[in-house]
This record gives sequence, C-alpha cells and structure tokens, in this order.
Amino acid sequence: MKNISPKIIITVFLFSCHSNNQPAIAETDSANQNPLNTVSPYRSDIKPDPIAEYSEKVNDNLNDWHFSVKLYETKKTFYYLIRMEYEELKAEDTLKLPNLGLMPKPAIEKGKDKYSCVLGFMDVQNKFNEYKLVHVEKGDIKLTTLKHYYGAVYTK
Repeated sequence: MKNISPKIIITVFLFSCHSNNQPAIAETDSANQNPLNTVSPYRSDIKPDPIAEYSEKVNDNLNDWHFSVKLYETKKTFYYLIRMEYEELKAEDTLKLPNLGLMPKPAIEKGKDKYSCVLGFMDVQNKFNEYKLVHVEKGDIKLTTLKHYYGAVYTK
C-alpha cells in the first residue's frame, strides 16, 4: 500500500470523477411536466400582506391580546419573514422552505396545544408538511424545528 504510484492515484481519481452524461435526477417533474430548478431564487413582486396567518385570542378580560403568527414574502423566493406575537411580546425570524422545483406554498395549521401553531408547506400532492412549531412556553414565544427538509424532487 505504501508504494502506490501518484500516477495511479490520479488516474483512479479522474475515472471516478468522469461523468457518463446521465442525469442524477429526473429533469422534469412527471406530475407537472415542468423543468426542475426553474424557480427564480428572487421574487420580482413581493406582496406586502401576509401570505399565511394564524391568530388565537388570549384569555384575558382586561386586554385585547392575541397569539398570532404571520408569514410574509421576502426578496428571496424560498425565504419568509415570520412575525410572532403573544400578548405584548413580539418576535421575528426567518423560515426557509426547501426548493422542490416549484413555487413554494407556505401554510400554517393550528397546533395541538393552546397558543401554538405549526408552520409548514404544501407539497406537490397538496399535502401539508410540518416544519416548525411556534408556541408559548412560560410566557415566552418559542420557535422549534420539528423536521428537516432538503431540496428534493417528489416523484411517483
């Protein structure tokens, strides 16, 4: 093993890196017949209104407080601004959705607990995929990652 020629190592390396001109993944989404990775990384038109939101009134007789979460578009196509509110607390963060080869469809669903909701996205089969949990813990707003996603293509 010690006397392996550098030429042999380089030759093996070159052959292992050689492409056989076959795509590693399908070049079109069979469900939509759209070329993949054609979604622009930047938006040309950013909507000022929330594109998804959830709100729940806080049980307080003296104040008109809410637990609310709103998602806003940003300049980057797969990034969304999260604005969270609970009573007088306000917080912001960023939600990055995976690139599935089509425009992202962020969504919010009610969580299991009071003052909670799940941030996620709709996939190509229009199924909700949970991603992050926004909830109140000891009077604070918490954002917890539930699952991890990678830019992947759904195929049949």
